[in-house]
Amino acid sequence: MQLIAGSVATFVLGVFLTLMVRHLALAKGVIAKPRPDRWHQKPTALCGGIAIFLAFQLGCWFFASDVPGMRLILAGSALLFVMGLVDDFWQIRPPVKFVIQLAVAAMVVFFGRRLPWTNYEAVNIAITIFFLVGITNAINLLDNMDGLAGGVSLIACEFLMITFLLNGQTSPAMLPALLGGAVLGFLVFNFNPASIFMGDCGSMFLGFSLGATALLSDYDRTRNLFAVLLTPVLILLIPIFDTCLVTVSRKLAGRAVSQGGRDHSSHRLVALGLSERRAVWLLYALAAVSGTTALLVRGLSGQVLFWLIPCSGLAILFLGIYLGRVRVYEIGEQPLGKTILKTLEDFSYKRRIFEIVLDVILIGLAYYGAYLLRFDGGMDEAQVSLFLYSLPLVIATQLLLFLIGGVYQGVWRFVGFEDLLVMAKSIFFGALACAGIKIGLFGWRNISPAVLVLYPLVLLVLMAASRYSFRLLARLVKEPTQCHPEAKPILIYGAGEEGIFLLRQILHHPEHRYTPIGFVDDDFRIAGKTLYGFRIYESRDVQTLINLHGIKEVLIANAKVPDSTLRILRSHGLILKRIGIRFEADSELAVTSVG
Repeated sequence: MQLIAGSVATFVLGVFLTLMVRHLALAKGVIAKPRPDRWHQKPTALCGGIAIFLAFQLGCWFFASDVPGMRLILAGSALLFVMGLVDDFWQIRPPVKFVIQLAVAAMVVFFGRRLPWTNYEAVNIAITIFFLVGITNAINLLDNMDGLAGGVSLIACEFLMITFLLNGQTSPAMLPALLGGAVLGFLVFNFNPASIFMGDCGSMFLGFSLGATALLSDYDRTRNLFAVLLTPVLILLIPIFDTCLVTVSRKLAGRAVSQGGRDHSSHRLVALGLSERRAVWLLYALAAVSGTTALLVRGLSGQVLFWLIPCSGLAILFLGIYLGRVRVYEIGEQPLGKTILKTLEDFSYKRRIFEIVLDVILIGLAYYGAYLLRFDGGMDEAQVSLFLYSLPLVIATQLLLFLIGGVYQGVWRFVGFEDLLVMAKSIFFGALACAGIKIGLFGWRNISPAVLVLYPLVLLVLMAASRYSFRLLARLVKEPTQCHPEAKPILIYGAGEEGIFLLRQILHHPEHRYTPIGFVDDDFRIAGKTLYGFRIYESRDVQTLINLHGIKEVLIANAKVPDSTLRILRSHGLILKRIGIRFEADSELAVTSVG
């Protein structure tokens, strides 16, 4: 009950203080003006972090004065709040900020708060300092779009509170509850369209408070080492992921990490076609998923987590590569980085060595996963020994069958059902070869038939997921149309293979200067459905679409169009253009340009 009362109190206080700070900031001209490297488009009040800071501080003294470590967290967060406030007005140099962050983190460690990740105290101290400084800067970097840093921090607060309650730590649970209430009060005015920003004073304070509060968790109550390692990382995964993505991208582009820019994960999602709100909500959802995962790992065995961790890591890696391929830097801005990024993209997207290394990992995960499924998530020493002894044999045999079967002859970007069949056949024959060799070496008594059956099935799922990952992400996040500024709205007649081909040409070649609105097709069976995210209309809907979108042209993708349909389209004053394929005189196959 006290948790609810404290949260409500800091929420109300946060709303009231944010209103006051916004009024004063606008009156005194303390505003963030639009800049080329910033996302907002209009002058917006700054220093909203003052409201979060005061609401949290007051809430702690009224509701959590007896919480162990509370004063240490308040002192450290206050120091970084002051540093951020000074930076909002007078721009502190990055090295100076880094030194101050290190000093404050060292102060927390000096008073006994640290992550017990290893048996070596010196290593734990270094990890804890790195963790605190990293989370502080991660939230600061995440503050790049309306409501993003505040919302992700709010979600992290709630999962930290739940973690404390599951540990039986009702007293420390008050801190994330109070902080979450204060952040929610600020979010009322910071969510899109934001009328106030938290500024560095808010993001620095918020990041440090989250990191330091995570140190209060009683990790001794969780005997699972992997759960101890993963809980704080998973709860704060989104800011950590965004920081890694931005850091790597800027380094490869020859830019300073501290240099601002529109190259964060949120900006890349918008560049892929999401609205600003949808991008923020998607990151909220990912933060909630990672937080839920942090709670679930508490009940899993170490052997199961040893399989889930690399699988999750690969998923995050593919997401990072997918977002990293989005063009966010201006042409000519990255002479060094452009070359490096192109090389990296070719390496991860085309080079066979990447696929081979990836498949080695996937084979190992599939083989290990088959053992876990067979033995209900727990293997004894004999089974572990057999797995480790036979793993190199399985990897070598399966890779050889992949090479023979032609698995490495396809291109990920255009992977299709035929490629899936090639993978399935290679996996099947590879599994048979592995089974024969294992039986010959170890005999029937030491071999589990269930493992031999489960292994190829798990491997097929993992390999299909890896090859289709970019296409799946493209479906989840609609690809950009990248229309030319002078693009004309058009309809495509024919929702068949030719229509899909035409749509792809338009989307991937903005120089055609067309913006597809949808398809027109007289097949009543598909009318009203969608194709690649575009609605299929009937001819009778054309006039309505003309009125709504100002359409003047229809591109004909179907070679057999009834004369009656052509007359209907022309009666609306539309210009009709066809697309076709023809052989040129020099025997070179060419596609007639659209338009």
